Amino acid sequence: MHALLEYIPLVVFFIFYKFADIYWATGSLIVTSALQIVYYMVKKQPVPTRNWVFFGLIAVFGGLTIFLHDDSFIKWKVTIINFVFALALIVSNYMFKKNLIKSFLGESLTLPEPVWSKLNFAWAVFFVVCGVLNIYIAFNFDQEVWVNFKVFGLTGLTFVFAIGSVLSLYKYMPKEEDEEKVEESQKEESQNIEPQNIEKN
Repeated sequence: MHALLEYIPLVVFFIFYKFADIYWATGSLIVTSALQIVYYMVKKQPVPTRNWVFFGLIAVFGGLTIFLHDDSFIKWKVTIINFVFALALIVSNYMFKKNLIKSFLGESLTLPEPVWSKLNFAWAVFFVVCGVLNIYIAFNFDQEVWVNFKVFGLTGLTFVFAIGSVLSLYKYMPKEEDEEKVEESQKEESQNIEPQNIEKN
């Protein structure tokens, strides 16, 4: 549900752009991002930090886009968000010794620390590349190309990179055979303990 909620502003932005213009689309992006925060508050759940970051940047750059009637601001917003994510991954890992990728995935995956560090760095580089690519397309192609890239291109790149990350970690994931061996060894241990308890009694 939360994953679906994350993409609602993007979908609404695209619809308004197709039926109106970039300024109506930007306004819809601000409103739907605000509604996301309201949703968490109504549900009495903590608002994720990324949602506050999204809304803050969208409100500032989107507001400037509408007020000054200049789409350059909303274009820069995408790059700045990607750069903020990259900076957060790097700073938290190397300055505060907290791997954010591990914080998100640590409960689902068990990986060696060097692998977590590489994965964290790889995502930081990915966000930087997305930010640079966004600026290049935004100011070297027409507006419609940029909107399609923002909605479909960046989303597709993220999914592809996420799948590639999972595949690269496959060799570190526990195999079914290993899990079966662990279960068998646990059963053997429990069987050995039971006779000993009977003898003592």
